Amino acid sequence: MTNMRVVLITLPMVFVTIISLVVTMRVQAASRAFFVFGDSLVDSGNNNYLLTTARADSPPYGIDYPGHRPTGRFSNGVNLPDLIGQHIGLSEPTLPYLSPQLTGQRLLVGANFASAGIGILNDTGIQFVGILRMFQQFSLFEQYKQRLSGEVGAEEANRIVNEALVLITLGGNDFVNNYFLTPFSARSRQFTVPQQYCTYLVSQYRNILMRLFDLGARRVLVTGVGPLGCIPAQLATRSINGECVNEIQQAAQFFNQLLLQMTKDLNTQLGCDVFIVANAYQMNMNLITNPQNFGFVTSKVACCGQGRFNGVGLCTALSNICPNRDLYAFWDPFHPTERALRFIVQDIFNGTSDFMSPMNLSTIIAMDSNV
Repeated sequence: MTNMRVVLITLPMVFVTIISLVVTMRVQAASRAFFVFGDSLVDSGNNNYLLTTARADSPPYGIDYPGHRPTGRFSNGVNLPDLIGQHIGLSEPTLPYLSPQLTGQRLLVGANFASAGIGILNDTGIQFVGILRMFQQFSLFEQYKQRLSGEVGAEEANRIVNEALVLITLGGNDFVNNYFLTPFSARSRQFTVPQQYCTYLVSQYRNILMRLFDLGARRVLVTGVGPLGCIPAQLATRSINGECVNEIQQAAQFFNQLLLQMTKDLNTQLGCDVFIVANAYQMNMNLITNPQNFGFVTSKVACCGQGRFNGVGLCTALSNICPNRDLYAFWDPFHPTERALRFIVQDIFNGTSDFMSPMNLSTIIAMDSNV
C-alpha cells in the first residue's frame, strides 16, 4: 500500500515536470527571434573569426561597451542590432553566428550573420579578403535553421523563423568601398552614377530580398544607405571645407529612392508588408545638419581617428580619441557613436512616414501581436 502511494504521488510530479519543461521551451520560443544580415553597421563580431582586415576586435573599439572591451562591433559601445533587440524585448543580444557560444536554447533568440566589409555586390570589399558575402550569410542561415530544427523540431523552427524580425543593412560599401574607392574603379568604368549604378545595385538587392523571403523571412527591416558623402572618411579625402561630397550624396539619395520603390513593388507582389524601409539617410542627416540640437559638439570630426576630421585610416589604440563619446555623432571615420544610434532607433520605432515606410516598427509589432 505504501509503495502504491509512492507511485501515485510520484507520477503527478513527473507529469508536472514534463509539462513545466514543455511550457518553458514554448515561452522561450514565444519571444520573437531576431536575425541580422549585412555589413559593419550591424556586424556584432563574426569577423573576429575570419581571416580579414575588416575587424573591430581590439581597443579602443568597445570602450563604452559593458566591460569596456572590444567585441567586434564597429562602435564605441552597443550597435544597431543591440538597440533594436532591446526594444523588442530580447533577454540578451543576438550572438554572431560564428560564435561558439551560440548553441542549445540560445539558438531560439536568433543569430547575427553580418560581416563587415561586404556589399550587395560580391566584388565589393575584395580588399578585405575573407568576409562573409551575402550568399555565404544565407548559406549559414540555412545551416542555422537545421540546427534550430534539431532543438525544437522542424515545425516549430519554421514558426520561429516566420515570426522573427529580420534586419538587413547593405549598400554603403558598394559606394565607398567599391565605386568611389579609387578614381578609376572597375565599376565606375562600367556604370555612371547615379542612375546606371544605382539601378544595377537595386536590381541585385531585389534578388537578395527575395532570397530572404524564400528562406522564411516575413518581417524584414531594410535600412537605406546613409548620407555617405558626409561621413568623416569622405570629408577627409574629398571635401575642401568640410562640406558634404555632392556626387556621393546624390548617389545615396537616388539609390534610396529606387530601394523604396522596389520594396513597395515587392510588398504588392507578395500581398503583404514583408519589407519595412528605414530612411537612414534622413535620420542621419538630422544629426549631421543640426548636431547641437541633439547634444553633439560636432558631426564632422570622428571621435577616433587621425588626419583631417579624424577621417584618415583606421581607429586604433594609436589614434586620437575623444574623452567623451556622447558629444560626437561619429565614432570612427565610417560609423556612428552609440548615442547617435539611439536617436536613429527612436525614429525606427516611432518615426513618421518621412522616416519609415510603410509604417514604423512599433506599429508593425503591435499589429503582429494582435494576429
